[in-house]
Amino acid sequence: MQRYVYDLTEDGPDTAASLGDKGAGLAEMTRMGLPVPPGFTVTTEACRVFLATGEPPVELAGQMAENLAVLEQRVGKRLGQVNNPLLLSVRPGAGSSTPGGMETVLDVGLNDLSVLGLGVAPGNERFAWDSYRRLVRMFGSTVMGVDDSLFEEVILRIERHHAVADEGRLDAVDLIRLVETFKDLIAERTGGEFPQDPAEQLRLAVVAAFASWNGERARLHRRRGHLLDPGIAVSVQSMVFGNLGPDSGSGVAFTRDPATGRRGVYGRYLPNAQGEDVVDGIRDTVPLGRLAELAPGAYARLHDCMERLEDRYDDRCDIEFTVERGTLWMLQTDVGKRRPQGASAPLTSPSTEASASAQEGRSSEPAGRKPPPTIGR
Repeated sequence: MQRYVYDLTEDGPDTAASLGDKGAGLAEMTRMGLPVPPGFTVTTEACRVFLATGEPPVELAGQMAENLAVLEQRVGKRLGQVNNPLLLSVRPGAGSSTPGGMETVLDVGLNDLSVLGLGVAPGNERFAWDSYRRLVRMFGSTVMGVDDSLFEEVILRIERHHAVADEGRLDAVDLIRLVETFKDLIAERTGGEFPQDPAEQLRLAVVAAFASWNGERARLHRRRGHLLDPGIAVSVQSMVFGNLGPDSGSGVAFTRDPATGRRGVYGRYLPNAQGEDVVDGIRDTVPLGRLAELAPGAYARLHDCMERLEDRYDDRCDIEFTVERGTLWMLQTDVGKRRPQGASAPLTSPSTEASASAQEGRSSEPAGRKPPPTIGR
């Protein structure tokens, strides 16, 4: 029987052509013993079947269920359980870093019941509803096809009403209203409801990733780059959370200066944030050296991971990471592929870190938003 799903710990196909650039990087970091959230990858072969027939392979649902059961046992949580549910990230990745495909969807598995269970612990209510509003917006735009600018308009309207700079300053009650408004928007624009079944959320996210291969932007970028990648792979992992408070956060790091190639530690960090917050420029990032003050153990582990990746590939590695309550998790590494627009100066120590490159504007940013930091995604 054709295998379409491989656990990140398995000795399966290790090429980007089969696992996608994200999946291959995650599998290699897992083999190296780096701290990678557990999960599995659906191969590009499954995407090719979908592109040829309009349906995923018949074996895919069963293979995903088997790998999901292993993941649930590993982390001690179940997808769909009300109290302390397993939540998933769904990260599409082609054989090369090809822009135009579907964006990552975070917090897959939350619904109207499990958000209450996630928020039952003291101090977790706002975190739970913040995670839910992220899922509903990401799922609505990337999976269900609602124009993302409509979600942004809702956020800006609420921010203006409360006279706050960004949604990070909204309280749990505001976020509950935001989630309900997002769900109403999805129903109005699509004629369908945001799915409450976590397994259906996962299935639809994987299918949407496959379908994005034939999206207009993806085709345009492949033509411009003369790329012949054989479809999109999809990596499914247990969620890690950078939005749990001041001891959590997300960032990007580079093992070499993008301008000079000088080896070192470069990057930016955003406390109490998920990865999309770093890229979207909703709040100002801080130099990566601040992580040494905020979470010294995570910073030391990140430095070690960067050294090991540089030694392994002998090339610049562009890294995305999250810190969850002081613990580092590596989310992605790209090797020598992208030239970020800018990065901070090398860190010989936190005290000698130079300031970051000046930020650049982005014409597509909605009014009232800050331009994104000059970092690669």
